[in-house]
Amino acid sequence: MKIRESGMPDLAYWESLFDVPAILDAFAFPNGDVVELGCGYGTFTIPLAARIRGNVYALDLDSAMVATTAQRASAAGLNHIHAIVRDVHTEGFGRPLASCATALLFNILHAEDPVALLRAARAVVRPGGLVAVIHWRNDRPTPRGPSLTIRPTAAQILAWAALAGDLTLPATPLDLPPWHYGLKFFRTA
Repeated sequence: MKIRESGMPDLAYWESLFDVPAILDAFAFPNGDVVELGCGYGTFTIPLAARIRGNVYALDLDSAMVATTAQRASAAGLNHIHAIVRDVHTEGFGRPLASCATALLFNILHAEDPVALLRAARAVVRPGGLVAVIHWRNDRPTPRGPSLTIRPTAAQILAWAALAGDLTLPATPLDLPPWHYGLKFFRTA
């Protein structure tokens, strides 16, 4: 199921909207398997896979996005990226429970059921594992992203994480200039 306002612009424009190295640095991703919901063009998939030891399972509903991510992974010589067409809403993450070090929910929690996505991400990461969230800022217009009316605030995401259960946020939200903020949740049990 496509989430609302989930269309993608062309690759070059999309990637100009992120400081990917700074975002990856801010999260300090641990080694271990990663599952990413909505990999898109592989904007984060490729550089993250180059930084960590472990498999990266890059999921997207759009087969063209998955094909692009797979091609970019191959061109970069990253054979530990597994780009998969998958509808997480109906099929889950496709990884065993508590099997991953990290789950990425980047620019996705404007979906119709964000609590279910957070629960599924929490379930797939091991105890102590990271659920990494970024989203478009909602305090001002940005050159891209869903409408301001459906962008979640950090406070909303914190409330949803509480409903999802067994997630703690040990630090304040991350400022990820120019257009994003981030939250680092850890699975407690």
